[in-house]
Amino acid sequence: MPATAIPTSTELLEIAVVVAREAAELAARRRSEGVEVADTKSSAVDVVTHTDREVETFVRGRLAELHPGDGFFGEEGDPDDSTTGLTWVVDPIDGTVNFVYGIPQWAVSIAVVDGGPDPLTWRTLAAVVVNPTSGETFTASTGGGAWLNGRRLAVNAPASLELSLLATGFSYGAARRVEHAEALVRVVGRVRDLRRMGAASLDLCAVAAGRVDAYVERGLKPWDHAAGALVAAEAGAVVRGEIGEAPSESLTFVAAPTIADDLAALVVEARI
Repeated sequence: MPATAIPTSTELLEIAVVVAREAAELAARRRSEGVEVADTKSSAVDVVTHTDREVETFVRGRLAELHPGDGFFGEEGDPDDSTTGLTWVVDPIDGTVNFVYGIPQWAVSIAVVDGGPDPLTWRTLAAVVVNPTSGETFTASTGGGAWLNGRRLAVNAPASLELSLLATGFSYGAARRVEHAEALVRVVGRVRDLRRMGAASLDLCAVAAGRVDAYVERGLKPWDHAAGALVAAEAGAVVRGEIGEAPSESLTFVAAPTIADDLAALVVEARI
C-alpha cells in the first residue's frame, strides 16, 4: 500500500494481523528456547525479558516497512512521531510474568490509533491480540465487529451482578496490590466470582468472547488496553474509564451492558 494512500480500518487490520502473527511466532520460538530476564521496571517483580525487547524491535521494523511514516508507541522503547496521523500502540508480550513462568496466558497486542499517543484523545481504528499458546487471534476494526479466529464475538448478558464473573489484575507495586485486594474483599460477595489471569489484553478479549462478564483495573498503560478495549467494544461491551472519559491509566472499565451500571456503582462503593 503506498504511504500516501488513506488506509481503511480493514486495510490497517490486515497489516496488524500479519505483523502480530509473525511477532507471536517469534516470541513462542524464543519461549521454547528458554527465557532470560533482562531487567526490571516499576519494581523487582515487574520484569522485562530479552524477548520483550526483541519482539518490539521486530514489530517496529515490520510496521515501518508495511506502512511507513506512522508513529510507534510501545512498552519497551522510545516512541516514534507520526507523519500520517496514525500511531501503532504495541505490547510485544502482554503477560510477561506468565511468559516467564510458562503459563499459557500471554499475548502480542497491536492497535493502530488516530490521534495517539494519548488514550484520552485517540480513536482506535483496528486491533489484534494473538495468544500463540492457544492459537487464538482476536481482531476488531471500528464498525467491523470483533472476531476470534473468524468467529464473530458478542458479550454475555448476565441477569444480575450476582451472576457475573469479574476479571481484574494487580499492580506490581506491593502497597497498591494490597489496597486493591482489600477493595476486592468488598466485591467478592457481590459477584459470582473473581478471576485474575495476568494479561490485560486477554482479559479484555475474554469479555468480548463471553468468558467473563466484566473486567476492571486501574493502572493500565496505554499498550495494555489499546487493542483489547476495541475488541471488547466491538463485541458490544461498555468500555470506558472515569465517568465521561476513555479507558486510561486512571481506570479501565469493561462490562456487559446488562450489569454495567450496577458494576460501576460497586466500583465506587468498594473504592477499587
